[in-house]
Amino acid sequence: MKVAVVMGGASSEHDVSLASGKGILKAVELLGHTAIPMLLDAQGNWSDGQHEAIEILQACDVTIPALHGEGGEDGRLQGFLEQLHVPYVGSGIAASAVGLDKHLTKSVLKAHGIPVTPGVTLRGAELTDAEAALQKLKAAGLDFPLFVKPANGGSSFGVTRATNLPTLLAAIAEATEFDAHVLVEREMTGREIDLAVLEFPDGRVETAPALEIRPDPDQPFFTAAAKYDSDATRFVVPAPLDPELAMRLRRTAIDVFEVLGCAGLARVDFFVPRAGEPVVNEINTFPGFTPASQFPRMWAAGGMSYAEVVDTLIRTAVARP
Repeated sequence: MKVAVVMGGASSEHDVSLASGKGILKAVELLGHTAIPMLLDAQGNWSDGQHEAIEILQACDVTIPALHGEGGEDGRLQGFLEQLHVPYVGSGIAASAVGLDKHLTKSVLKAHGIPVTPGVTLRGAELTDAEAALQKLKAAGLDFPLFVKPANGGSSFGVTRATNLPTLLAAIAEATEFDAHVLVEREMTGREIDLAVLEFPDGRVETAPALEIRPDPDQPFFTAAAKYDSDATRFVVPAPLDPELAMRLRRTAIDVFEVLGCAGLARVDFFVPRAGEPVVNEINTFPGFTPASQFPRMWAAGGMSYAEVVDTLIRTAVARP
């Protein structure tokens, strides 16, 4: 088949996307397909020009939108591909849009009885009015320490830990550089556990062995630096979980995938407190996909190579009605 791999884009995760796309291109070629790289520059423009890009995409059998963040993982590219009647890997317009918006994701999951990290969304005047923000936090029962993050985005860009009012205000200001809506959430102590969800061509949805993140102890939390630049961050897979907890997380991850209407793949991230119920932190509808990323690592622990995962994604996309 001819397989287009779209990468880059205007989001803060441009470079991460390029790394994901490079790995996927290599796997596509190993599988015997013709791999066609399609680059969106840092302003979101097609490097070949939009008209040529349309011709190339329509000449391909399937497209892999290896974009992270706004402009690629939020439904915009998916809508463009649907207008062109081009089959593509991953979630559709609605699931992509909701999945990238942390506020919408948590609103939908809460409505379906799925526990999520406690928090509030600040918008408009609340972003600059300290008293209004504090009143909203107090009404929600939130106290320091808190995590502040853009409502849309990933890779921990714009995420800050706040321990008092001055650091909270600085964190809100930083997050607004990435998005107009800002999430403020309770700090969850305990373990960070990720699950990789994969859809197969016959419609089955399965999870790989869970992964535990053990961040660089010199970083304040699992920052972008801890993710991409630290040799001290450890990813433990399979995560050491008792069978009951492992099954519970597996079922919840699949529930999240299905409730949001996802397709193809997703990574569902959990906090598992020392005491209390596990909660969903977020979902990534196209998670980092370099050979070193969590998603392929989990499937490697489940016995699937990087190329086999890419093959499954392609075959599932082509088989979709």
